[in-house]
Amino acid sequence: MRRRLLAALSLSAVALAAAFTGPAHAAPKKSFEIAWTIYVGFMPWPYAAENGIVKKWADKYGIDIKVTQLNDYVESINQFTAGKFDGVTLTNMDALTIPAAGGVDTTALVIGDFSNGNDGIVSKKAKSIADLKGSSINLVELSVSHYLLARALDMNGMSEKDVKVVNTSDADITGAFKTPDVEHVVTWNPMLADVTAEPGATELFDSSKIPGEIIDMLGVNTETLKDNPDFGKALVGIWYETLKLMEGDAGKEARAAMGKQSGTDLAGFDAQLADTNLFSKAADAVAFAESPAITKTMDLVRSFSFDHGLLGEGAKSKDAVGMAFSGGKTLGDEKNVKLRFDPTFMKMAAEGKL
Repeated sequence: MRRRLLAALSLSAVALAAAFTGPAHAAPKKSFEIAWTIYVGFMPWPYAAENGIVKKWADKYGIDIKVTQLNDYVESINQFTAGKFDGVTLTNMDALTIPAAGGVDTTALVIGDFSNGNDGIVSKKAKSIADLKGSSINLVELSVSHYLLARALDMNGMSEKDVKVVNTSDADITGAFKTPDVEHVVTWNPMLADVTAEPGATELFDSSKIPGEIIDMLGVNTETLKDNPDFGKALVGIWYETLKLMEGDAGKEARAAMGKQSGTDLAGFDAQLADTNLFSKAADAVAFAESPAITKTMDLVRSFSFDHGLLGEGAKSKDAVGMAFSGGKTLGDEKNVKLRFDPTFMKMAAEGKL
């Protein structure tokens, strides 16, 4: 469950960028590799690989696609940044703060879902966010949990100065909440389900209050995609065919397999899906990508990232890293666009043009 760690990345991203040896303009090629890590919104990729869907679409375009699991989420993105993978599963915030901030032009090829309750703030004593004032709060520092807390405080007329953040690893957060000294935590599923189940625990705020802000996606190297459009077509074809197999009663077998591979069962996987706004239809993902809301979200994300030093040591403002959106809209330095929310390939899927 390392999907949401931001793990002190500004320095590592800069170092990786300096070491990045990938070509400025990737030559057309036939073999590609994407990396994934365990999280409910990423599990369709290994299922597709193991059930012939990846091969089917790769064969259609005369290419080869390898889908590789890494056990460490941050390491998977670091390796993508270093040019060892052509694509990687990651969140919108991590796409900005690791490859994009590290100088690697990255495209959000597939916008898979957004957290709609998978992340939450839980307390043993507080009954509202206001009650947290002056308290210590345990969470994974510089993660989307940290971002969620910052948003919750802001929405309730408070700031991070009103609380003390205690860095606690995702592996330790459940155990910590069981101890007398830890009264408030911010975490994500499945740990969120564990802590909310504790006697007397109250969930004060969750990601459904900030819909669309914590986004899970497949990011790919922009130059690789530009020079190899069939790579993009194959990936979106794989994704939406797999999502269709997950639907309804007919999809129980597929969901159970994904649940087993992620360490749970069908019921557990379905429970996590219930707190995930999965864009099962390509048209819905396109509409989300083309909405003005995504630009507003990324403005919030870049502000948080800059304030916490995640855009690199040389970043003088939140405009340091440029981002491009549908319709020609941009945020930040237009001469340094390194993160692109481009729905072109998802639109092909929506229109049946793959």
